[in-house]
Amino acid sequence: MADQRLYRGSSAEERRAQRREQFIEAAIHVYGAQGYRHATVKAVCEAAGLTERYFYESFSNSEELLVASFQAVKDFLFGELEKASAGSSGEALERTRAMLQAYYELLQGNPQSARVFLVEISGVSPAVDRALVAALEAFGALITRTLTPREGGGAADDPLLRAGVVGGVLHIALSWISSGYTRPIHEVVGAALRLCLVLNPGAVKPGRGSGV
Repeated sequence: MADQRLYRGSSAEERRAQRREQFIEAAIHVYGAQGYRHATVKAVCEAAGLTERYFYESFSNSEELLVASFQAVKDFLFGELEKASAGSSGEALERTRAMLQAYYELLQGNPQSARVFLVEISGVSPAVDRALVAALEAFGALITRTLTPREGGGAADDPLLRAGVVGGVLHIALSWISSGYTRPIHEVVGAALRLCLVLNPGAVKPGRGSGV
């Protein structure tokens, strides 16, 4: 019954959930600014405005928080990509272009989240690597659904090829970021779109070209 009592209009469970969200938001900021390997629990707690006691109420260790922050970035990013694709009135090629445009714009506009998504998640531990692999597979599935909404089959069904395309899309992002965003975003999107077309060359209608 104690857990169900309200404090300033919130139950204990709601307050725990709120503190967890505070830690995740703080972790994205701290890991994005300092890097996961250089960050401490104390630094995350200070950024969240909470004590270490509350940290261990929500997470067993920093690695668990890293995965949670990665998942939060991933869920937000994928949600925005889905909306960008759905908001395009064009065919599969244009929906994919809109999705890639949103992807690179979000990375450019949210550098701390981009660092968590692209850099800090890699090579920490087998458990963290599994979260990364699952996210990359989901990204590949999202690209495939967008580019091949009806056709299916062929190259789009090759998991190794999908993995290669996703890796290329991410490496284009890393190269662009490391260069200081010197290339115009339309060139970045065009390069990624040409790569994605490996999964479905038929998305380019005869005589129309890809426009990239």
